[in-house]
Amino acid sequence: MTNLLKKALTRKVTVKGPRGKNQDIEVLPSQKLVLGIYFAIASLVSLTILEVTYIVVLRTFSSEVFAAVSLVIGTILGAFFGQKA
Repeated sequence: MTNLLKKALTRKVTVKGPRGKNQDIEVLPSQKLVLGIYFAIASLVSLTILEVTYIVVLRTFSSEVFAAVSLVIGTILGAFFGQKA
């Protein structure tokens, strides 16, 4: 999964080369970003399990846990779109 995540976060930059030829260079993401995304994915899975457990045991919906899930999803999407920009 490490290679898949690094590939998804890799950015391609076009650099003007010699004699006016353009070259595409791949810029790899930092190790901190990759580890942060792993932590966010683990948090997302944990919060989803917590929400499902909350619904099954108490038979109600927790809006606080759902807000945390939404926050983590927004963080992950922000990291992907911000890295590609």
